[in-house]
Amino acid sequence: FCRTPTAGNDADKLAMVLARVKKKDPTAIFLLGEKYCHGRLGLQKDMERAVKLWEEAAELGSIKALFSLANAYHGGDGVQQDNARAVEFWTKAAMRGHAGSRYNLGWLEGNKGNHNRAVRHYLISAKMGHKDSIENIKKLFMTGFVTKEQYDDALKGYQDATEETKSHDRDEASALRKS
Repeated sequence: FCRTPTAGNDADKLAMVLARVKKKDPTAIFLLGEKYCHGRLGLQKDMERAVKLWEEAAELGSIKALFSLANAYHGGDGVQQDNARAVEFWTKAAMRGHAGSRYNLGWLEGNKGNHNRAVRHYLISAKMGHKDSIENIKKLFMTGFVTKEQYDDALKGYQDATEETKSHDRDEASALRKS
């Protein structure tokens, strides 16, 4: 995808994605699921189709597909609501480095009153650069569930993660997109 010129219209964009889907590209399969989920590129919104595509992409190794599957099962979108399956998919994605999944696991643990487990999840995702995690750690620090040492550790890890993603080329590309 990255070296292919961008398509000018939705039909061309869809054709590019479908060409990669035929080659069993997990990123393209995930992306096609996203397009069905939101009804984009001229596709009718179809959550059941989106879930099937995410399942295929997840089997092929897509971490983002695992996250989307978890969200679908958590919300009952295109599938029967099943929080146990949602946790299963978030856990798989978190174990493979998906910060949003790790954050959601922390959120679930916090809602169950398991603050120590929530903090552990938030600490990990904060160190991966997840902004909402650092905000939740701050709130938990203010209420006494996080120690000063944990808060400092999370802040340092968050700052390190965000510094690692900075580059002159990335800033230049971002400015170009905004213009």
